[in-house]
Amino acid sequence: MSENMNNSTLRRDPRREWILRNRLHPQHSEIATEDSSSDVLHEWMGPQGIKRKAPHNIGFIGPNGIRRIDRSGTQQAGSASRKEIAQQPSRRSHQIQHPQQYILVVADMTGGRLSAQDKDILGLAHQLAAKKAETAVMLVVFGEHKEAAFAEAGVDRLLHIEGEAFDGFSPDLRLAWLTAIERELHPDYWLFPDSGLGGGDLGRRLAVELDVHAATGLWQVNLKEQPISCVCRAAASTQDLTRELPRVILALSECAEPISDSLHAVQEFNLVRQPLDQLPRIQDLGAVAVDPASVSLAEAEFILSGGNGIRDWDGFHQTAEILGATEGASRVAVDDGYMPRDRQVGATGTWVTARVYMAVGISGAIQHLQGIQSCDKVICINTDAGCDMVKRADLALIGDSTEILAAVRRKVSELKQEKRHVA
Repeated sequence: MSENMNNSTLRRDPRREWILRNRLHPQHSEIATEDSSSDVLHEWMGPQGIKRKAPHNIGFIGPNGIRRIDRSGTQQAGSASRKEIAQQPSRRSHQIQHPQQYILVVADMTGGRLSAQDKDILGLAHQLAAKKAETAVMLVVFGEHKEAAFAEAGVDRLLHIEGEAFDGFSPDLRLAWLTAIERELHPDYWLFPDSGLGGGDLGRRLAVELDVHAATGLWQVNLKEQPISCVCRAAASTQDLTRELPRVILALSECAEPISDSLHAVQEFNLVRQPLDQLPRIQDLGAVAVDPASVSLAEAEFILSGGNGIRDWDGFHQTAEILGATEGASRVAVDDGYMPRDRQVGATGTWVTARVYMAVGISGAIQHLQGIQSCDKVICINTDAGCDMVKRADLALIGDSTEILAAVRRKVSELKQEKRHVA
C-alpha cells in the first residue's frame, strides 16, 4: 500500500510540531529558524498605521539579534543565542564625505538617549535621503545626552547644542537655533517625533516660523509617487489623510523601519553663524515631583512588576516607593486580587515601552512577553533559572524575591543617605 502512496501529498510531522510547541527543546531554535526562512508573510503595515503580525506564523530575528514573539506562542520568547547573533551579517560602513544636501532630525532624546520613535524617524530620514545622491542625515541634540549608539541608529552628522538652558523647557531658544540651521543649510526636510515630549511642540513652532503646512501624525510615506505623498492620522486619529509630503514632518512611531544594516560616520557639525544669545521668554522652574503611582503604565519609564512568585507584597510596594518605580503586575497577580486591573502588563493588559522593566516572580507567559517587547532593558528576579522571563531578560537574579527586594531596599537607602551627607 505504501508503494501506491502519492509522495506529493503534504503530511503532518507530529514530532516537528511538538518541538515547535516545546520552547525548551534543544532543537526548537533550529526548526523554528528553518520554518521562519520559508516564504510566509510574518508582518505587514495595517491601514491604521499599526504593524500587524500573522498570529499563526513563526516569529523572526529583529535587527538587534533579539527574537521577536508571535501571538501563537510557538516562538521562543527571548534573546537569540550567541550562535544566532554571530551568524548575523556584519553591518556595512556608510559614509558621505561631502554632502550636497541634508535631512534634519530633531529627536526627543528621552532620558538622554534615542527612543524607539527617534530611531524609527531616523530610518524614515534615510529612506528620503536615498532619493538624492550625497544627502546626509543630521541629528540635532539639545543639552546633555548619554547615547553611545548614534552610528548604529543612522546618524551621518551630529549637531550637539550644549548649554544649561537646553536641559529644561526652552522652546524659544531651541527655535532660534533651528532657524539659524535653516538659514545656513536649507535642508530638504525637517523631521520631528509627533509626541508630547517636546518634539511635537517644537516641530509646530518651526512650521509656523517657516510658513509651512506641516504633516502631523504621519505614519506612512509613499516614495514611489511623484511628488512624494504621505499618509497622516486625522480627525482625532479616526481617519487617514493622504497629502503631498511637506518640508516639516511630525512622525509617529513605526513610521519606518530603524536602521539595522549599516554603521554611519557620526561626524561632528558646527554652524558657521550661530544665533545671538538672548534671554528666554519662558523661564523653566524645574521639574515637578510626580508620584510614580499616578503615572500610567504606557508612559512609565521604570516599572517594577510583580507576579505569582511574590510572597511579600508589602515589601514589593515599599521597594517600588524607594526606587521611584511605577507598579505593574502579571495577569495572575491581578486575577488573585493583589493588584488593580489597570496595572496589568501584557497583550491582554497594557503594552509598555519602559526603559527599565523589572519583573519579580513572573515566569513569562507569552501574552506578558508580548506586552514588554518594546522595553529597552529587562531585569528578572525569579527562582526558576529556566523560565521564559529569564531568557528574555538582559539581567537575571536567581533567588528568593523577598530576600532580593529587601537587599535592594537596604542598598538604595544607604546610597540615598550617603548622598544626603555629601550634599
